[in-house]
Amino acid sequence: MKLQVKDSTGKVVGSVAASDQVWGAVNNDALLHQAVVAQLANKRRGTQSTQTRATVSFSTKKIRPQKGTGASRQGSRRSPVRVGGGVAHGPHPRSYRQRLPKKMRRQALRVALSDKIRQESVTIIDDIKVDVPKSSTIRDIVTALELKGRTLIVTGSTDQNIVKSAGNLPGIEVQAAALMNSLEAASFANLVLTQEALATIDKLWGSGGGNA
Repeated sequence: MKLQVKDSTGKVVGSVAASDQVWGAVNNDALLHQAVVAQLANKRRGTQSTQTRATVSFSTKKIRPQKGTGASRQGSRRSPVRVGGGVAHGPHPRSYRQRLPKKMRRQALRVALSDKIRQESVTIIDDIKVDVPKSSTIRDIVTALELKGRTLIVTGSTDQNIVKSAGNLPGIEVQAAALMNSLEAASFANLVLTQEALATIDKLWGSGGGNA
């Protein structure tokens, strides 16, 4: 397929060929949902923990006599029903990791990118040149492209000047093309790709591409 190419001022300067396999994939909400859920789960640290009644530090002395007081039977200060007692059925350290086969990860990314094309939320820009970190440079480009909502700028390789320039701009993030995943592609309202980034994505996830 052919995609329009714009410059940093938002003017159309030409077109570029893009892989139909990557940018024209058939919609598959179930696969995309599974991939996004797996990636969100894999981001969880799973370090939350609570003390059970076996680990709470309290005396084992019986609180009050079993009979004769007219009050309820209470045998331990560690009981979950008492203040400072153990937590019943609380969280403990665990792994939330979900494994997704490579072919499913690759296809989920294609589906996410193709959905953005169908939503007309992908902008191809000829190049982004930032000699020194400067937030106004990135802000001016996003403004010229008339983008609304969260925007992900995808570059061919990691450019620290671009990354630092976007660091203070809310709702704008920068990612290298080789590090793209379905979660990022689906969660941003707009994708801005350089021509180099487009070529890298097509090479990695098109026919005969490498690992996802």
